[in-house]
Amino acid sequence: MPLIPEESQIHERAQGSSATPATGHAAQTPRPVPGPRPVPGPRSASTPRPGRPGPGPARPAPPAQRSHSSAGQPQAPGPSTPSTPQIQLIPAPVDGALDAAEEAVDLLLDSGRAPGDILVLTTGEQHPWAVHELSFGETAYWAQHDAREDVFFAGAAAVARAQSRPVVVVAVNGGGDDAFSQLLPLARERAATLLVVCGDAERINALLGAGV
Repeated sequence: MPLIPEESQIHERAQGSSATPATGHAAQTPRPVPGPRPVPGPRSASTPRPGRPGPGPARPAPPAQRSHSSAGQPQAPGPSTPSTPQIQLIPAPVDGALDAAEEAVDLLLDSGRAPGDILVLTTGEQHPWAVHELSFGETAYWAQHDAREDVFFAGAAAVARAQSRPVVVVAVNGGGDDAFSQLLPLARERAATLLVVCGDAERINALLGAGV
């Protein structure tokens, strides 16, 4: 049964030789192609992100919280140092990693995280929002990154330009092991408190265990 979307439910696993995978993965939902470019303005956690459907009917009240955390969900940040973010692994196939990352972002926003706290990186195909915004030029695209008013999506090739945010979500949605092994250290550097990795658990743990 689903959990109450509260920050307290999101428990992170401290960084070590490997990240412990959570089990299961929610059913994929189609990612709508972004519509017309919205008029710039401040957004909040209650405002739908570009490229996502608008708010539907009010959600029913969730059942009572279970004593243990649910599998496949980003976990609540625990004590950490600025240079060592907590790591949470969400198992997902390559073709489902982007959906898993979006679900993780939704849960983080529902739990009270500000949209500007979250950076999403992809190792393969770009998120539709990034493709849409880049069609208006890199200047306008990176201006949204610098404004820090919303969740920002970027590909692995652009990670060097991305600034640090409290939460970084990585979708391992292609690109091979080399792409992920090159992205992971940079993603760690940019995650102030929490790094969520969505992808094949065995493959990611092998790379983490290798000290990547």
